[in-house]
Formats: sequence, structure tokens, C-alpha cells
Amino acid sequence: MAILQEEYPGGDNPNAAPTETLPVLRAGDDGKIECVPMRWWLTPSWSQGPSTRYSMFNAKAETAAQSPAFRGPYARQRCVVPVSGFYEWQRRAGHKQPFLISDQAQAGLLLAGLWDAWQPRGSAGATAELLSFTLLTTPAHPSLGDLHHRQPVFLRPEQAVQWLDPQIETSALKPLLASDLPVPLLLTPVSSEVNNARNKSPRCYHPVGSVQSVSAYVAFAADSLQTIQPQELFEQESIIVDT
Repeated sequence: MAILQEEYPGGDNPNAAPTETLPVLRAGDDGKIECVPMRWWLTPSWSQGPSTRYSMFNAKAETAAQSPAFRGPYARQRCVVPVSGFYEWQRRAGHKQPFLISDQAQAGLLLAGLWDAWQPRGSAGATAELLSFTLLTTPAHPSLGDLHHRQPVFLRPEQAVQWLDPQIETSALKPLLASDLPVPLLLTPVSSEVNNARNKSPRCYHPVGSVQSVSAYVAFAADSLQTIQPQELFEQESIIVDT
């Protein structure tokens, strides 16, 4: 939110899930960056309306430009989602262990996305619009590959400003979609409470085991992870769930 020099407008949401409404950064009609609420599950402007029939909460960065659902927003409607962290699940001995992935400096993460506006047929005016977004994903950086084969597209603050600039063609921003880690991260095993999106308690992100630190730009290796003992983590303002 330092990009806007504003306070985060949402309340704490330790377990935000697809179809929920979250604060999202985009370029307004005047080109200036603004923060607006959007539904996390993209509804294409040409569709019949909101639906969860197809998985539209994530979009592959490699194919978004060709996808009928995403190619329009990919060309002209980019957004950034500010979060404290996100969850990922690792399969262990027949069960999935959830992890909170967050910034070691506790400054938050900026995730690249696309947005669209849908209106019911026959309606007019912005009040009838449904704004929605999807998060872009890319192959996982080696440091995160042990958890999952894909990751969100991370942006540094200066990259986020570029991503939001409507004067820049998306094709020129393709290097930003690489499998990059912008900052050192913490991998924190957390309670299975996070598996149910109705659970919004801070218990969702409390450590249940040793915390691992992952350095940016360093390829994953078992001996490259620094173990940190469980500790009370900082208050999360918005956690993205990757289901």
C-alpha cells in the first residue's frame, strides 16, 4: 500500500478464499493507481455471469495471452493484489500439510493479476458492474518447488508500478512473469484449520512446527534452508489461499 501512500482498506482476513472480495490495485480511467474491491474469481465481460463451473481464480502466465477468458484482460486490464502471505499444501505421508508462505521482513507481498468488469445485459452504469480478478501463476522457483510445481507471480514495488501502467504493452512486461523470488521468504507449517475457508481465526496461521527461511535467488537444497523455531507470527491482514 506504500505505492498509494494509503492504509490497507480491508480488515484482517487470515483465510481469504476464491469468490471472496479483496482490495485490489489497478489503473483507473485517468491512469492513476487506485484500490478497489474485487471478487476473487474472474468473470469475463462477455460471459453470462458469475459462475464457478470453471477454475478462474488462477491463470497460467504462459497461456493467458491465448485464453479466451484471459486474453482481453491480459492485454489491457492488469492488477496487483497486496497480501501478507499465501498458503500452499505439501503432500506428506498420505496427507497434505498446509504452509504459510510470507515475507521474512513482514512487509507483505505483491501478486500480479488480471481483472475484468461484467454487467448484466440491459444494465448501465458502474453501479451494476461486477469487478473480479484472477491471480497469475508461473512455474515454481526451485526454492519453492518442493512445496508445489507452481507459484504466484511476485512483483517488487517498482515492478508493480510497471505492471499497472496502462501505457506499457503487456508483451514488454513478460520478463516480470518469470519464476522469481523478490524477497527472502518464510515457510511456516500451520494448522489444518486453514483447509476450511469458513475458518477466519488467527489460529489459521499459527505455527505448528519449525519455520524455514528461503533466500531469494537461491536454488532449493535441503541444507540451504535455515530452521527457525516456532514463534508468534505477525498479524496477517490478508492471506491468499491457493486451492
